[in-house]
Amino acid sequence: MFHRELIISLAARHRLPAVYYRRVFVADGGLISYGADITDQYRRAAGYVDRILKGEKPADLPVQAPTKYELVINLKTAKALGLQPPEKLLALANEVIE
Repeated sequence: MFHRELIISLAARHRLPAVYYRRVFVADGGLISYGADITDQYRRAAGYVDRILKGEKPADLPVQAPTKYELVINLKTAKALGLQPPEKLLALANEVIE
């Protein structure tokens, strides 16, 4: 997430609709993000910590891929870019920032 503000401002200056991987980009003015739900990732990691503390070897635990994703849309940014996201996309979003 280095240079997040710079990336967002460059996309806005050049009127580029950009998709990010974390919600924080959209909260800071980015257009849209779609990525793994970080809170869910931490919650699932706690289960691994529990298993390790109970004696399981970390090397024996399976690798887990994210299972929960979130879609966040910033309507203010969309309007500034002259875009109107489809209603169906807005309905699917986990969060719409106005």
